[in-house]
Amino acid sequence: MDTATIDNFRGVFRGSIILPEDAAYDDVRALYNGMIDKRPRLIAQCMDTADVATAVRFGREQEQLIAVRGGGHNGPGLGSCDDGLLIDLSRMTGVHVDPDSATVRAQPGCTQGDLDHATHAYGLAVPAGIVSTTGIAGLTLGGGHGYLSRLHGLTVDNLVEAEVVLADGQIVIANINRHEDLFWALRGGGGNFGIVTSFLLQAHPVHTVFAGPIFWDLAHARQIMAWYRDFLPEAPRQLGMFLGLKRVPSMAPFPEALWDRLVCALMCCHTGPEEEAMATMQSVREALPEPLMDGMTRMPFPAWQSAFDAILPKGLQWYWKGDFVHELSDRAIEVHLEHAARIPSGSLSLMHLYPIDGAVHDTQGDAMAWPCREATWSMVIAGIDRDPARAEAVTRWARDYWEALHPFNDGGGYINFMMDEGSERIQATYGANYPRLARIKGRYDPDNTFRVNQNILPAS
Repeated sequence: MDTATIDNFRGVFRGSIILPEDAAYDDVRALYNGMIDKRPRLIAQCMDTADVATAVRFGREQEQLIAVRGGGHNGPGLGSCDDGLLIDLSRMTGVHVDPDSATVRAQPGCTQGDLDHATHAYGLAVPAGIVSTTGIAGLTLGGGHGYLSRLHGLTVDNLVEAEVVLADGQIVIANINRHEDLFWALRGGGGNFGIVTSFLLQAHPVHTVFAGPIFWDLAHARQIMAWYRDFLPEAPRQLGMFLGLKRVPSMAPFPEALWDRLVCALMCCHTGPEEEAMATMQSVREALPEPLMDGMTRMPFPAWQSAFDAILPKGLQWYWKGDFVHELSDRAIEVHLEHAARIPSGSLSLMHLYPIDGAVHDTQGDAMAWPCREATWSMVIAGIDRDPARAEAVTRWARDYWEALHPFNDGGGYINFMMDEGSERIQATYGANYPRLARIKGRYDPDNTFRVNQNILPAS
């Protein structure tokens, strides 16, 4: 791409074009995962859908590798590339709520926090993740599970319609009546089929919740994990509760006396009336030992969604691995405890078990691309540290932990919890849905233009 070529691109592009020699380049190219460093040849910061289509056509004409970045929260750094074109959607952050239909239309640069802020004013929320800095585009296209999933399903279960820029630059609308096969694939198939420039999402009545963390010393983890395994299937769907093994972060809002202590945590969010929430949590407290800390209280839902943003800022060292979990056996619990005891001191490393039940099980496994409706949990093991010098140590811890547990689990894992793990792992994740995804990929992106992702290879 010579200067004249780039100047011609500027003439038809409304957003900003950033080159390696520009002062803003290093800040704009920086990834959420500080362990990964990529240097695109050109960054196109889009202002609207027309810009996205223009950038896709330009990239194809110039035979450039194309990467796409939404909110920028991708762990393996698949929101960028080396020596190619980065189509950056982070400036496209418009959100419009329709209270009559309880729907919200969001652009692909929005974070979960942007959505929560807009919908909360109407007493609504969209099922999403657990950190407000998460990009809504990648979250949705990969599935999206969090505190509201047991009651209202995955984020992708609440996707009503998508505006999509295809690999040839064409703009289409995908829903249950138009481009039905594309809509099927978008709901869990990641960024393989085009660039979604508008998401229409179903929202639900959620305003104030009874939520917070409860911590026990790791010595109680065996009892709590076995209890959690048995309690969850009978728990009311209004209760979103995931289990974690971790060290207490050495920072507010946690009591200094607990900093860096190994704990078993239940992270809880009850969306029902206060008396129901109190009764449910009272039964939990009666069944379990006295905790080190019980931080549950009434709060606005967006406050809980953003409560731990400061702990996980952009630029930390990350290495994560995921699996879908069908059964939490006593032997698997022992493996968890063995590796949790080795969480490197001073790190933010963790294991989380997110529920995949309730409303998630109400949808058939072939109803959309998202593959694992029969799972009970989505597990993530994440090695996290502030210090680049400790990246190798937390990576080794996470890999060893996952390799020890993987034989207890079937098939693949949640694509939003994967590093760059190869085609075999992707096929294992999608299982019986993979052949159909490959055929749809072959129809909408036969040249695999959109391949900087958890890639599905196009069928011939």
